[in-house]
Amino acid sequence: MTEQDLPREKERIAHIARELAAAATKGELGEIVAREISRYSLADLQMIGGHLYTEVDCLPEPYRSRVRPFFSDQLFGAHHQLLLMYRSGAFRQADEPIRDRETFEKFCAMIPDGCFTWDEQAERTPFHYIPRHRLFYYLIAAFTMFVLDKPGHPVGMPFPGGFAVEDRDGTYYCLIRDREKEVFFSICNFCPARQSEENAPGKDAGNFTQ
Repeated sequence: MTEQDLPREKERIAHIARELAAAATKGELGEIVAREISRYSLADLQMIGGHLYTEVDCLPEPYRSRVRPFFSDQLFGAHHQLLLMYRSGAFRQADEPIRDRETFEKFCAMIPDGCFTWDEQAERTPFHYIPRHRLFYYLIAAFTMFVLDKPGHPVGMPFPGGFAVEDRDGTYYCLIRDREKEVFFSICNFCPARQSEENAPGKDAGNFTQ
């Protein structure tokens, strides 16, 4: 992406974020997200997958092997479910309002800056990861957290220290839910999961802004 392309790309992503924020129901939000996701080419998905693989590859074993399928499910499992629901017409029946409107609007307002904050870091990988690839991540998170009302990181996803994202009779708990408040672009700040009470001071939960 050239310097000349940046203003246009910033405005495009800001426009998409405003469209998301205007959704009144889960069905409307699902439709908007699915339409945007459908614009990603196979080459885009390969780039996103390659970047994810490289990022996870930096983690130490045996944790790397344990967590890799959860990161894949977070992005591509949700991607598959989103498109299935869209093509089946499920979103047209979903007239339930979006939960926690204030949190949802703050999430949408964060997206444009979040996409560009991560661009420089992403360029350190062999993959030409650009802001619209980062947008894919936020679109999937919008579907997962505000249409499905599920945690941004999948249930069962392990963290260093032996803890995992939990589903306790329909209420979700996460060790790192309140650990990333200083990282404005982290999806954890908008997640429906509750903070695990096990997260005592000194617990090493790592950093999961991805």
